Amino acid sequence: MNWASWTTSGVYAGTGGVRTEEAGILSGDLTVHTTWSDGQASVAVQYSGSSDWFTLTGSPVPCPSEEESRSFHQSVVEAVRVGEGATVPPVGAEPA
Repeated sequence: MNWASWTTSGVYAGTGGVRTEEAGILSGDLTVHTTWSDGQASVAVQYSGSSDWFTLTGSPVPCPSEEESRSFHQSVVEAVRVGEGATVPPVGAEPA
């Protein structure tokens, strides 16, 4: 099994925050975590310093390669910074 993960902390969500499956909208200082395994990327967010993780709405998504999942993670981080009820962006979308 192939897998990789990336975590970016200290991401301040833009106005309107991000939408999660479990907790609705989160805003403020967030940590973004992407895990890629066997062609699928899963994204979770948490309040930085917290122990609870929440699934970003739209996750998981098909993602064909580890390299593409790294770019996808950066796109997610940028979407969180924009806010506006951000959800998982499409795989292959250019970071803002």
